[in-house]
Order: sequence, then structure tokens, then C-alpha cells
Amino acid sequence: MSKIQVNDIVNHFDTGAPDCPKGLNVTGTGVTANSLNVSGVSTISNVVVGGATTELIVNGDARVTGILTVGTASVTLNGNDGTISGINTVNGVSFPSAGPLGNRNLIINGACRLAQRATSSSGNTSSGYYTVDRIRVANSSLGTWTYTQESDGPPGFSKSWKAECTTADASPSASDFMLMNIAIEGQDLQVLDFGNSTAKSSTISFWVKSNKTGSASFEMRQKDNSDRTVSFGYTINTADTWEYKVINIPADTAGLFDDNTGPGIRLGWWLNSGSNYTTGSHATTWEADDNADRNPSNLGVGGAVNDYFQITGIQWELGNQATPFEHRSLGDELIKCQRYYYSQGSEGTFYGQRYSTSNSFVCKDLPVTMRADPATVTYTHGGGGEVSATSYTRASRFQIYVTGDTTVNVTDLRMDAEIT
Repeated sequence: MSKIQVNDIVNHFDTGAPDCPKGLNVTGTGVTANSLNVSGVSTISNVVVGGATTELIVNGDARVTGILTVGTASVTLNGNDGTISGINTVNGVSFPSAGPLGNRNLIINGACRLAQRATSSSGNTSSGYYTVDRIRVANSSLGTWTYTQESDGPPGFSKSWKAECTTADASPSASDFMLMNIAIEGQDLQVLDFGNSTAKSSTISFWVKSNKTGSASFEMRQKDNSDRTVSFGYTINTADTWEYKVINIPADTAGLFDDNTGPGIRLGWWLNSGSNYTTGSHATTWEADDNADRNPSNLGVGGAVNDYFQITGIQWELGNQATPFEHRSLGDELIKCQRYYYSQGSEGTFYGQRYSTSNSFVCKDLPVTMRADPATVTYTHGGGGEVSATSYTRASRFQIYVTGDTTVNVTDLRMDAEIT
């Protein structure tokens, strides 16, 4: 086979690069082209373009067909089906790697803007819901606490939830524990497709602040699946400083979420515990319930008076990419929260209606159907008479009957259908 080796090829005027009006076909292995200007119909195979630079510049019209992978980040342009993959950020803004662009946050009230029960509650030693909507405390014999909705947050957040210790427990008993929970209905988790080969991974992100530094534990427990658990450690690096944390949650092909209104999963941020929960290691893949693996990274909040734990900006979404927090309007968030807890609030007084000469009733349709018939209903009964029936109250309405008075009214109505 003949071979021609040249140092330079110029046009016939000796003024620059050669003209190839009938096209140029360059093939071979390791062909290096410096200052190559290609126009017309040309085929270039196995060519390094740019020499010492890393730039590929195309001037004018060009068409790339097939699949082209660009750069070390492997951005792939698939000319066969018109897709682009491998791009996680545009202009510094992260985009979801899976799931919808809107309504992607599985957490309700993740920005802690709503606190229908109260904005502050002190002297607490037991489990329950106290202030910020959807946030539950699980406390077993570990200190006394004040819970508040704080007007304090990282950039972009005006509110947060705070737990502050007022009576410390420096040496918790083995079975003692203290953690913050959020429970989600099973029917709202079907999108994760757990229990199938197509089960999806997800990402939890949040802002946290504490006077304590060091390693802390986060867990998820499948309530419909014998508390099948996954747990992770994260680190609070600097005291009294808002820090952003991201944790990737694996899919679970053996998982289970019942398609109903019961608790499908419970998320937990551990503050402190005894040794029953700290002697294992984090289960970074889903495993059968094992208490020892739940809080291996014990932050120890509550070992001293004034210890505190503060959180906001909680977001759980499909895919392995943490995206900017999905801020919903306060009205949208309120409707979502009222499914679990309804407070009459600023709605004022509900007046009764006469149904006979001496009897009346009060009926109030709720703004949203609650998760279930309320477990507790409290109110202040104004006027005279006696309440004779309350059994007509349901998930969609409040209703009582009063005998002996036709001027009855109700204030401070509160109805609770939260997940316990």
C-alpha cells in the first residue's frame, strides 16, 4: 500500500488551507487535525480535534447524527430519538433526575410555615404532635422539652421547628429515646413502586441546626412491612449554624406500602437515645427491623439543659438528585395540613340552627375531607342547653345537637385525624 507523508498542504495559490470542492475523506486511527476547517460534505473518523486545546468549535450549520457523548461528565445527545441525558444542572440550578417537576415533594409543610395547634408548647415529656403541623415527637423517658415554631431559617425560609431541652438526661437508660417523626400515608407512596423490580430510588434533603456537633442519625421505617428499615448518618459540622444535608435513599424491591390512608412510612431524625438503639451500624440498604441499627450516630441532644435541634426545608423526592425546595403557597399547604388537623382559627363563631321550639344543632362542613373520622374533637359550647349528640361528626363535617336552647354557638373548634 502506498503512503504519502507531507508536512503541509496548501491551496494552489499558496495562501492557506487547501480547497476540496469534491469533498474530503479522512480515515485512520489517531488522525490529529490542528486548525482544521471543514465545509461541504466530509467524513472524519477517529480524529482528535483541537490539538492542545479541549474546545470543539463548529461555525455555520452542522448536523451530528447517531449518539454523541461530550466531555468527562458524559452528556449524551442521542440523535436517533432526540433525547439529552447526563445534565443535572443548568446555570447552577439542579433539576430532578426522575419524577415530575411540580408536586414532587412528598413532605407536607416541609418549610414549617403552619402551626395550627400552637406556636409554642413547654413542659413536654411524652410523644405526640405539639406545634408545627405534621411533625410528631417520639419521646420515651428522655428529658423535658419545649417545642416551638421559630421565625428563623436559612436563606429562603422564614420558619423552622425547634426542640429545646429544659430538663436534661445525661445518662439515658438503654430503652430511652427521643426523635422527630413525619409519617406519610401509604396511598401517597405508590409512586415509589416498592416491592417490584421497577422500585424507585429517592432523595431526602433538609436544613438543620443545633448547638451539638458531630454525627447524627436519620431513618425510614416501612410501617406496612414489619418496620423494614434503612438508616443513614449525617454530620453537623458547626454549632448554631444552618447546614444543608442530602441523603440518597435506595429503592426496595422487597418493600411494601399498602394503598390506604394508614401510615406507609415514618421518617425519623434522632436526637438522643439509650444503648438499645446505638450499638449497631447504619443499614444503608433496606433490612429487617433491628433497633441497634437505628441510631448508631447518636447526636446526644438533651444530655444538657438548653440543648436544641432545629430543622426546616424538608424535601423528599424521586430520583438521586436533590433539587431546590418546592415552595408551595400558604393556602395550598394549609389545605394539605387540614386533612390531618383542623383548627377553627380566625373563622370566628359558628352559630346553631333551630330544629324545634327548644332544640338546635350546629353543623360545619370542613374545607377538606380529613384523613379519617377525627380521633379527638374539642370545642367551646356557647349558649345554654345540653349537647345531646356528637356522633354525627365525620371526616367531612362537624355536627352536634343541643337540647334546651336555640341560641347555641361553637368557638375554638379543633379536630384531629393525624397519623399516630
